[in-house]
Amino acid sequence: MNDTQAKYPQLRFKGFADPWEQCKLGDVAKITMGQSPNSKNYTDNPKDHILVQGNADMKDGQVHPRIWTTEITKIADKGDLILSVRAPVGDIGKTSYDVVIGRGVAAIKGNEFIFQLLKRMKTVGYWTKYSTGSTFESINSLEINNAVINLPKEHEQNKVGKILSYMDHAITLHEEKKRQLERLKSALLQKMFANKSGYPVVRFEGFSDEWEERKLGDAVSISSGVTGDATLQDGEYRLTRIESISQGTLNVARLGFTNKKPDQKYLLNLGDILYSNINSLSHIGKVALVDTTGIYHGINLLRFQMRNDVDSEFLFQRLNTTPMKNWAVSHANPAVNQASINQTELSKQPISLPTITEQQKIGSFFKQLDKTIALHQRKLDLLKEQKKGFLQKMFV
Repeated sequence: MNDTQAKYPQLRFKGFADPWEQCKLGDVAKITMGQSPNSKNYTDNPKDHILVQGNADMKDGQVHPRIWTTEITKIADKGDLILSVRAPVGDIGKTSYDVVIGRGVAAIKGNEFIFQLLKRMKTVGYWTKYSTGSTFESINSLEINNAVINLPKEHEQNKVGKILSYMDHAITLHEEKKRQLERLKSALLQKMFANKSGYPVVRFEGFSDEWEERKLGDAVSISSGVTGDATLQDGEYRLTRIESISQGTLNVARLGFTNKKPDQKYLLNLGDILYSNINSLSHIGKVALVDTTGIYHGINLLRFQMRNDVDSEFLFQRLNTTPMKNWAVSHANPAVNQASINQTELSKQPISLPTITEQQKIGSFFKQLDKTIALHQRKLDLLKEQKKGFLQKMFV
C-alpha cells in the first residue's frame, strides 16, 4: 500500500472522499503529563480532590474515584481523556470529574474520535515499540506528543466517533445486565436451597415440605473414568479431561482423544454430571453438566449418574452453591502440588433434597436464568467483535 492509499480508510460513511491528514497527536490535542502529590496528602474523603494515578482508577473506560488528595499538582478537567503512561501503557478512559492526575497518567483534551483512535492504538500495540527492552514499561511526554495519527475533517470525525460511542454504550449496557443477572443468580443459589433448618428461604408457591437430608452416594452413582493417556489432537474417540470443565460446561474444544475405543460403560449420557475431585485447590469441586453425546468418561473427573428421584439440573445447580464449593475445598487433601477428594469420602457428603417435582422446578428456573446470561454474553461477544472490526476498518 502506498502513501496515498494509506490515507483512506477501508470503511467510511457515504459523502466522504477526502484523504485523511497525517499529523502528530500533540498538534491537535493539548496533553498534560501527570505529577503525583505527596502521599501524606492522600485521603479517603470524597470532599477532597479525586486522584487518578493509573489504570486502577479507571473501570469500563471511565474514572472511578478510589483515592482523594488535599494537594493539587496537575489537573484534568471534566470530559478530558485519561491515558495510562505506565504499565499497562496505552489504556484510555474518560473523566466525568475535575481530577488531580498522578505521574502514571496524562490528560488529553480530545473529542470522541480521538478517544476511539487512542483505543485503537492500544489494540494494535502502537505503544509497545517505546517500551521494548525496558525494565519498566512507560511512555513519556515527547513520545505521546509525537505520536503519528491520521485525521479526517471534523464532520467525519464526529460521525465516526458517534457510531463507535454508540457501540460502547450498547456493550456497557449488556455487560451491566449480565452482571445484574449473575448477582441475582448468586443470591438465589444461596436462598433457594435448604439451609440447616431443612427449609429454603425462597421457595416456589405450592411447596412447603421439609427437605430430606441424604448422602450424596445415595442420590447418585459415582464412578471413575477410563484409565490411559488422552492427547489433545490425535485419536478417534473423545475423552473428558480435567481441562474440559469450563465455567460449568463441558468444553468440547478441550477434550482429549484416543485411538483405542473405551468400554461402552464409559460412554457418557446426557444429564450426567462431571465433578473435579483432583488437581489444584482452585479446580476442586468444579462441575459440568453433560449436554453432548458421543463422549467417553476420562480420568481425573468423577461421573455422577442420577438415581430416579434426582433431577440432574437441580443437582448441578446445587453443587455450584458456595457451601458445596467450600466443602469441596475444605475436604481436599493437599499433596505435592496437588489436591484431591477421596471418592468414598465424597459419597458420604450430606445433601438436602426436596421432592422430584420441586427439584425439577428449581432446576428449570436456573437453567433458564443461565440461558439468559449466556444470551447476553453472546450479544456482548458479537458487539465486541463488530467494534473490533470497525476499529480496524474505519481508521487509516
